[in-house]
Amino acid sequence: MAEYDDAPEADEPEPADEPEEFDGPLLPEPPHPINWNLLTADEAEAEWLELNRWVNWLRGAYGLPASVVPPFWHHHPELVWELSALHLHWLAAYDPEQNASAPLGWHRDFADARQRLRDWVAACGTRLDRDRPTRQTIWPGEDTAEPVEDRIIANRDEDFVQFVLDDVAARRQAEDDFYAGLDPRTGELT
Repeated sequence: MAEYDDAPEADEPEPADEPEEFDGPLLPEPPHPINWNLLTADEAEAEWLELNRWVNWLRGAYGLPASVVPPFWHHHPELVWELSALHLHWLAAYDPEQNASAPLGWHRDFADARQRLRDWVAACGTRLDRDRPTRQTIWPGEDTAEPVEDRIIANRDEDFVQFVLDDVAARRQAEDDFYAGLDPRTGELT
């Protein structure tokens, strides 16, 4: 009987030589539902980076086309919410404390999510090399919408970084505005 040890054989590649793998979340806490509407600036920055890392892993691991996960998914709340939920489900399914059949449940739900993602992508109109805001239906009495035009984006990673910086800055400004409206003596809004 052969003996087994933890030392890699000489011809096995070092982990750095292998394709990038998703080895778990960067965030230190257990997974919990994420309400993107309520995140602070710091929370949002961490969640954006974590979700982006996982989505990049997901699309590579499963060979997902842009019709399922487009490069500019972060510009479309419908895709953010769907991918975020899928990510949390994946984290829970692959938690070491989870039962052994949990990954099968995730894959079953992933099949459903892929169809929903295709539907969202078709509705929002984002493509491999260009993006446009999701068209909104204007209800009677609402202002007419601005024209929706495609925008060519040459570098997806640069676009993502700028998107996150802008989102974090807007959240930070909202936090600053809120705290500026507090009475320092009572802690109540003035």
